[in-house]
Amino acid sequence: MARHASSQPTEVELQILRILWDDGPSIVRHVHDSLQEFKQTTYSTTVKMLSVMLDKGLLKRDENATPHVYRPAAPQQRTQKRMLGDLIEKVYDGSATALMLHALSSKKATPEELKEIRELLDQLEDKS
Repeated sequence: MARHASSQPTEVELQILRILWDDGPSIVRHVHDSLQEFKQTTYSTTVKMLSVMLDKGLLKRDENATPHVYRPAAPQQRTQKRMLGDLIEKVYDGSATALMLHALSSKKATPEELKEIRELLDQLEDKS
């Protein structure tokens, strides 16, 4: 059976998105050079990955610029929220509580992180 093409970014696609979120809209050469720090690829492979990401709706391309300029289709926070929502649905049966409990029990949080979590919980309680 053929595998469904996922709209979720792969690990390398996420790295490309991080490059574009951090550096702003970029040409292929910049993306390729930056990607080399993470994964050794050929220039043509980088071009192909950008093409696949365009097809998946992860990127947009300015056709009027020469060379073409690529940018993320969505802001970083929106992409992270969507991916987290998918993870919660697929792995935790829709339970954000289960995700949070698992995350907090899996890795020791720093005092600063715990303070941020408490502040967020306080804000959420105030909204109720």
